[in-house]
Amino acid sequence: MKRHFLLMFVLCTLFSQVSFAQFLNGDLNHNGDLDVDDITLLINGYLTGEKEWINPNDSTDTPSYEAVDLGLSVKWATMNVGANAPEECGDYFAWGETAPKRSYWWDTYKYSNENPDMKTDSIAQQAMLKYCTSSSDGVVDNKTVLDLEDDAAHVNWGGAWRMPTYEEMNELVTYCTWEWTSLNGMNGRKVTGPNGNSIFLPAAGSYSGTMFEDLGRQGHYWTSSLGRYGSKYAWKLVSYESNYVMNTYGTRSWGLTVRAVCP
Repeated sequence: MKRHFLLMFVLCTLFSQVSFAQFLNGDLNHNGDLDVDDITLLINGYLTGEKEWINPNDSTDTPSYEAVDLGLSVKWATMNVGANAPEECGDYFAWGETAPKRSYWWDTYKYSNENPDMKTDSIAQQAMLKYCTSSSDGVVDNKTVLDLEDDAAHVNWGGAWRMPTYEEMNELVTYCTWEWTSLNGMNGRKVTGPNGNSIFLPAAGSYSGTMFEDLGRQGHYWTSSLGRYGSKYAWKLVSYESNYVMNTYGTRSWGLTVRAVCP
């Protein structure tokens, strides 16, 4: 009886501090599923008082994800946000959103609203509700870099982790050597910095709507920077199977991977 009472007390305490959505996404043992072991970890955490790992954003310390110094202005994570190993794709995010979903198009995008005065094509009908520099694209706020609350790396990993800016991604492209290779069966790019250290960027493909494309052939990685020539686009890195790596624009509603950086 005491054990049952204690379990109910712990669960009630848990749900008073952690939202149901956070609980459903609480894959604390990183095996890809929410299972009994995750619930056990949650209960043990509350019994021992070690709560920081339940919501890493409550802590100002950098979480225990490994960062590699490539000899650049920031350090780069060894794996994608949502991944458990360097060769894993991880999660896919629309630009400015912090959780994966099933469809990556305007009808599910957080910061767009169909504009009835624009009828030329699907993207032209969208009015941006945040991160907009032109009235023809939506509500102007002149924000050009994601706030931390909209940064998928920071929200999911906490601490000092965040998405790279266009300048930091361009630094990666310009000053590193890029080799097409494979790691544990996954194609991608080995990126070696000026100091000889390296990271692996899997060719994780991308989502447009519900269409998943180019797995093993292309890698698409968001920056935190708005596109320079249109507020419906953001800067991204694209790495092709051929010897071609570049920074270009991506439609903000698309689902791309994220590689985090930290100081």
